[in-house]
Amino acid sequence: MSDLRIRASSFGKFFDCAYSWEGEHLLGIRKPAGLRALLGTSVHAGTAAFDSARLNQSEIRPDDAAGVFIDTLHHPEYDVDFSNDNIKFTEAERIGLVLTTKYCTEIAPQFDYVAVEMSLEPLVIDCGGGVSITLTGTMDRARVAETHDGTIIPDVKTGARVVTNGEANIKSRSAQTGTYQLMYEHTTQQRTAGAQIIGLGTTSKTPIAVSPVFDARRVLVGTDEAPGLIQLAADMFRAGLFPPNPQSYLCSKTYCARWNTCIYHE
Repeated sequence: MSDLRIRASSFGKFFDCAYSWEGEHLLGIRKPAGLRALLGTSVHAGTAAFDSARLNQSEIRPDDAAGVFIDTLHHPEYDVDFSNDNIKFTEAERIGLVLTTKYCTEIAPQFDYVAVEMSLEPLVIDCGGGVSITLTGTMDRARVAETHDGTIIPDVKTGARVVTNGEANIKSRSAQTGTYQLMYEHTTQQRTAGAQIIGLGTTSKTPIAVSPVFDARRVLVGTDEAPGLIQLAADMFRAGLFPPNPQSYLCSKTYCARWNTCIYHE
């Protein structure tokens, strides 16, 4: 583990359950995605197509974005286990069409995007002891927007719990969005004003919400009173420790490829 290259989009999951993350990203333990994961991927494809076209000043309608959603849902680029989720394909299709349309008509007009799923310059974190982490990749599912307060990173999230009581849930989102903030600043040499969560709820009621702007990078870099997640991650990688989190929302056989051999969720 002298020099580990890690996709920036996975860093948030590292802090959710390092044991599960190690299995997937270091040991190569994989499992097919479920239909709900495919639903999220497909919604993201449709919304990203809409935002990219608008950014390039190309003509696009919500119906066109819905077409991208349908095409991605019906033709996944990875293995999908359609039997491991409590949702039918027709219901996933209905939910995704509603969410894609809501995003295009109600959410996208609120933002002045300057980049969609932007490529990022690698960021090297020296863990000490001859161990380093290199974060790479793109801001998967995130955008860059200009506001009167400065540059922010809106991150589109889908799932059953992303909208709670009409509000976008920012709990446990700072690890990934903070990583994007830091890597955007590293890439552009420009300071960000914060991050924002765009929640697209994949329940039958298809709730949507946009969170207030919050400074996610603070969680990564820490304060005078508390170390940041980057320092804690460096300590964990240097020691080779990847502790489990059996209370994670993703601690289930549906989401974790290491579930069958993990003793900690029992």
